[in-house]
Amino acid sequence: MKTNSKIITSPMCEITCFEQEKVARIKAELLKEEILLPRLAERYKLLGNTTRLKILLALAQGELCVCDIAHVLGLTMAATSHQLKLLRDQGWLAMRNDGKMVYYRLRSDDLLKALKDDGRLLRERLA
Repeated sequence: MKTNSKIITSPMCEITCFEQEKVARIKAELLKEEILLPRLAERYKLLGNTTRLKILLALAQGELCVCDIAHVLGLTMAATSHQLKLLRDQGWLAMRNDGKMVYYRLRSDDLLKALKDDGRLLRERLA
């Protein structure tokens, strides 16, 4: 049995390096970010979860207790608490205790603005 399979490769230059100064400058700029890039990737990984995005958008409406967040998302208290801890550890949420109740709120308006801007861009692309 013969199959017609083709190997698809990305286009590549035929020469080693054409713009050496540009390449060197860009490499130097990327090297400056070497410490930040893994941390940025970790943040994007946390934002790559629909449940955590929903939590952030829900908290954009105002402070909520854990049980209210769980009801909004249809999750158990344990699952909700786990997701809240991940977001709080990232420094995105503030927490306060009021007796037996635990309340969360967004700590950063910048994060909310970035999420809304990304959502707007995505809606525009899908329209």
